[in-house]
Amino acid sequence: RLLEGVIDIYMPDAKYGREEIARTLSDAPGYPALMQEAILEMQRQVGDLVVRDGVAEQGLIIRHLVLPRELAGSDLVMQFIGERVSREAYVNIMDQYHWNSSVSSPDFIEKYPGFEALLRGITEEEYGYAIRCARKYGLHRGF
Repeated sequence: RLLEGVIDIYMPDAKYGREEIARTLSDAPGYPALMQEAILEMQRQVGDLVVRDGVAEQGLIIRHLVLPRELAGSDLVMQFIGERVSREAYVNIMDQYHWNSSVSSPDFIEKYPGFEALLRGITEEEYGYAIRCARKYGLHRGF
């Protein structure tokens, strides 16, 4: 709220839709609820994205990075945006996830058992699923 009237365009990340994944992978307990609260406040302040002559002037652009095996909870994120933010919300569904090879695979698997899918990039099917989720909830701007 401190930035109300100061910021023209907000571009938040909606990283996780599931509490347990946010807590496990990012040590971010409460992330989905806090993310939703913040995005709703940003939407209240600036509204849907306004583009004039190809230039974004004001509004909200929500970014969502697709993760392997639907670990980002794309369905829940798109449901939140479509049902609680706005069906006119501009959503950037990103497909560029890649494994950080500076972390050894055995160390990662030991620390995060059950999350081996993160050792690879996303598939076309996984990205397509996120797009279908967005459309299912009436979203049509961005992607």
